Amino acid sequence: MTPQEAMRKIVENREEKSLNWAVEYARYGMGLPFGEELRVQCLYVLNNISRWRGEVAKEVRETLKAYSKQRG
Repeated sequence: MTPQEAMRKIVENREEKSLNWAVEYARYGMGLPFGEELRVQCLYVLNNISRWRGEVAKEVRETLKAYSKQRG
């Protein structure tokens, strides 16, 4: 899963109360190309999905964490 696909999953689950702020960050991130700005956006999103639970949440978190650790 790409970071953009992971962010799309957040937007698809926007009714979850635990995703309040993350939805807008994810919407913005969905349109970003691969690079530093997307990496930083992943960090913003990760900070705002800490209370989201479930299998999809776990996959999304893993994807965003992996991408946010990349450099350049």
